[in-house]
Amino acid sequence: MNKWRLMALLAVVALLVAACGDDDGEETTTTTAATTTTAAAFEGLSYSAPDCDYGGEFMTIEAVDELTVRFELCYPDVAFRSKVAFSAFAIHPMEHLEATGGGGDALVGNPIGTGPYMLEQWDRGNQLVMKRFDDYWGTPAIAETLVFRWSSEAAQRLVELRAGSVDGIDNVGPDDFPTVANDAALQLIERPALNIFYIGFNNNFPPLDNELVRQALAMAIDKGRIVDNFYPPGSSAAEQFLPPALPGFAPGVTWYDYDLQAARDLLADAGYPDGFDIELSYRDVVRGYLPQPAVVAQDIQAQLAQIGVNVEIVVMESGAFIDAADAGELPMHLLGWGADYPDATNFFDYHFGAGSSDQFGEQFEDITTLLTQAGSLSDQAERDVLYAQVAELIKQHVPMIPVAHGGSGLAYKADVVGAHASPLSNELFWVMDPGGRDTFVWMQNAEPIGLYCADESDGESLRACEQMNESLLAFEIGGTGTVPSLATACDANADLTEWTCTLRSGVTFHDGSTFDANDVVMSYLVQWDASHPLHVGRDGSFTYFPGLFGGFLNPPATEG
Repeated sequence: MNKWRLMALLAVVALLVAACGDDDGEETTTTTAATTTTAAAFEGLSYSAPDCDYGGEFMTIEAVDELTVRFELCYPDVAFRSKVAFSAFAIHPMEHLEATGGGGDALVGNPIGTGPYMLEQWDRGNQLVMKRFDDYWGTPAIAETLVFRWSSEAAQRLVELRAGSVDGIDNVGPDDFPTVANDAALQLIERPALNIFYIGFNNNFPPLDNELVRQALAMAIDKGRIVDNFYPPGSSAAEQFLPPALPGFAPGVTWYDYDLQAARDLLADAGYPDGFDIELSYRDVVRGYLPQPAVVAQDIQAQLAQIGVNVEIVVMESGAFIDAADAGELPMHLLGWGADYPDATNFFDYHFGAGSSDQFGEQFEDITTLLTQAGSLSDQAERDVLYAQVAELIKQHVPMIPVAHGGSGLAYKADVVGAHASPLSNELFWVMDPGGRDTFVWMQNAEPIGLYCADESDGESLRACEQMNESLLAFEIGGTGTVPSLATACDANADLTEWTCTLRSGVTFHDGSTFDANDVVMSYLVQWDASHPLHVGRDGSFTYFPGLFGGFLNPPATEG
């Protein structure tokens, strides 16, 4: 047993932190405070909004000293720890962000993090290769090399696994669960269905601007038929957007019954007795919430034809599809969501809150108001009352049709030690021993879109980022609880409006630079302030930040 495997058996992981920033947003107040350290004078950065009227959650981010960061919020946030543990809020070196201008391939294709693996090569269209980071602050990766490969076909992924060319695969095909379970050379690990697959509607596109039309479409979809025909074990038809296992799910709130005649009558009442033509867009990428995209799209097309709605199916490249959906450019689309952290804010606020993207068109003010109230409460019973109202309003307004909570499974070679499936889909390969081999090869559904995950939202990118980049806190391996990472602790005041994070000392970035609190401030600031010169990313959407923290500072002007 080499020294890396021996060391890996002795400890469990944590994560690295850094923070820094410089802000040119005219609505942001910038100050520096000199703090004497044993090495040299540290000038901590502090950024503040002029007030809380801009609508977001953050008021101030401050580097109190070299290893302390304080977040002052405009309202309480009971889910703050879970949010800062999420990979979209990983910490990057301030110098790297500045050197790359906040975007371009120098950042999107060259992540500099603190994680147990570092990027060696991204051979686009073929594979992503990472090497063990020997100066990692925590337990080192077991396998020296980690390779990401991809295939959109579940059958091909299983062929590669059984042939021994890969060590693990994501999303076993619905019909292949028994095959894997009965193969002594393999191990099947099922992932809990903390997700939602939905048919999204953009209310800026007629006739979807008519609520009666959206309600009619909701009545015309037989969700049970889709789940029975195209989903694996562990799946269920959805009655609400929120998965039943999450706090905030409202028992007793059900979706519209499948009723074709009622759907036809509503369309007639809305002025479309003969139906209408519309495009349905999707990406041909298998996800836990959508195991067979093409055939599900075809089934939805056939179902809606029964009420006179003629659907033209449009298949898009994954990155272009996500960008178009976020920008509100698709009238009707197939998408889904898997839990990033176990709280209703992750599902509701990101999709329907005040800082949500344009994928559903104009926001519904009655929903955003309730979500803002619920997100600021610490008592779960009080939150549940508001979330039940949100579920009813979503049913009324129909921004989307919740179709399924998809069960999914991962498969590994039988000799992989430490194999696991995460309910958050953030499997950590550095804790896995691939049978004593020096290389662990993982095959997922699609190629990462980008590796600067502050500006990505697809699971294939996020999983790759999580092997190389680290956030203030982390999620426990294979679980949903938060554990220390780059911060040893993040503690709040009594009303949850001020959070102080104590950073881990002795952490080194992959480029050899050391982290401090200013790296944290900068990593958050370039997302928070939309006017910052480093607010660039891959396409500049940064959808997670406003979705989870209420909105950008200095948001771009809205067209029209």
